[in-house]
Amino acid sequence: MSEPSKLFKVTIDNITVEVEPGTTILMAARKIGGDVAPPTMCFYSKLKGSGGKCRTCLVEVSAGSTADPRPMPKLVASCRTNVMDGMIVKNITSERVLDARAGVVEFLLLNHPLDCPICDQAGECHLQDLGYEHGKAGTRYEFKRRTFEKEDIGPYIQLHMTRCILCYRCTYVADQLTNNRVHGVLERGDHAEISTYISKSIDSEFSGNMIDVCPVGALTDKTFRFKNRVWFTKPVDAHRDCPTCCGKVTLWQRGDDVLRVTARKDEWGEVQSYDGKPGWICNTCRFDKKHTADWVIEGPTKIDRHSVISQGHYVGLQQPKETVQAVMGGRAPKLLMDIHSVSDVNSVDISALPGPATSKTFDKKNQ
Repeated sequence: MSEPSKLFKVTIDNITVEVEPGTTILMAARKIGGDVAPPTMCFYSKLKGSGGKCRTCLVEVSAGSTADPRPMPKLVASCRTNVMDGMIVKNITSERVLDARAGVVEFLLLNHPLDCPICDQAGECHLQDLGYEHGKAGTRYEFKRRTFEKEDIGPYIQLHMTRCILCYRCTYVADQLTNNRVHGVLERGDHAEISTYISKSIDSEFSGNMIDVCPVGALTDKTFRFKNRVWFTKPVDAHRDCPTCCGKVTLWQRGDDVLRVTARKDEWGEVQSYDGKPGWICNTCRFDKKHTADWVIEGPTKIDRHSVISQGHYVGLQQPKETVQAVMGGRAPKLLMDIHSVSDVNSVDISALPGPATSKTFDKKNQ
């Protein structure tokens, strides 16, 4: 039997973690979690070849390895840089990284429209979170933003190229989940855009997964558009026996109505894996099964408490015990403390009570 490979020790923001050789800095940081993990807009661990385009995951390598402790002269993309044994990385502890990340966010927002009030992605938009956490208060851009016409690229998907940041995730989905990709990046430079070749329609059975991987509101679900805000809906986990996909989804309900169906997401906003395989769902589950009776409900979806989606329906919330009731054997505080209306103490003569006198009877006795 071959000996197990030696684990590499890498220190990220003064926290040391052991990972296997070949692991990227980003995935090592995700093992630590929290703010130590750099943000990403184009990288998607379930899609081969993704990453290295948006530059939001830049980090500073202050020591290359134990064998060669020299720092790397430039910031590197953590999603494309493998760790070395003894490597020391700075993410949120580096002023260079924070300044560069703010510049990247500024570039991403040059042409992005500020239409959050009408965008269906509001509330679960990665660019919205990135701009709030790492962006600047204003913009220096004074020129006209580029605009595109809305385009239907299938019976269920509408493309808003004006919002696109060219992360290429949707093209990777089409390449790796379908046998015939009909859309891609056209033109170059500032004119680059996602579109279909010769106005072909995307009709693959797994085309809806492009909506799930889009980090902004460029690809929207036509069956859900303008129906409701995501924070007014209640996400619940459900499943069904589907011959085409895993059948494990998240139902977004308003009351008893199922407004939309999506794949289940992990803490990084990526599709969850089951038995080592990504949990992509088919269009039948996503667009056709819009009734609660079509699904077996498992329970509420666990949502990060900092997310706006969690307002109003926290999972596992326990209300604190009422201290007065616990001490006084369950009697309500109102009955204990509202003595003037309940006990009628003011109308009782002091001679008939063993307790302290009221102001009325005390004054009468001392006249």
